[in-house]
Amino acid sequence: MNPLTEPEIRAAFVNCTMGEAKRLSVPRDLADRPWPDLDFLGWRDPQAPDRAYLVTELDGRPTGLALRCPSAASWQTRRSLCSMCLTAHTGGVSLMVAPKAGKAGRQGNSVGAYICSDLACSLYVRGAKDAGVGARLPESLTLEEKVRRTVANVAAFIGKVTA
Repeated sequence: MNPLTEPEIRAAFVNCTMGEAKRLSVPRDLADRPWPDLDFLGWRDPQAPDRAYLVTELDGRPTGLALRCPSAASWQTRRSLCSMCLTAHTGGVSLMVAPKAGKAGRQGNSVGAYICSDLACSLYVRGAKDAGVGARLPESLTLEEKVRRTVANVAAFIGKVTA
């Protein structure tokens, strides 16, 4: 993923108003992020633990989603599988819900997916972050294929939100 600036990130959101995008908390450490290893930029809002954000590149331009999720205190303690990167975690996967874009979202319609609670899917796929014993099941896929699968899963989720 190419490095993004704060204005690019704020302009990327498709399922919230411009005012909401202007007020959301963007990470201050953008320059320190491992951009070459990221398939998407994901973060939780430190001031609103039930809010998370995801920004990726689709068709050559940044696209972002505002997500609602349970606070860290309510994470499940059973082993769950992330639907983006297929990493199994004990207490590290949350149901994240995105309001649909446009009129459907204003009517309260939403789409959900089980995603790594820390939104570090890219790092788990690449082995740069460890989710514990048994988190990454043995696969015959190459790293490139796993990355493509993760990117496709994220794109499909965004497609459901924007449909």
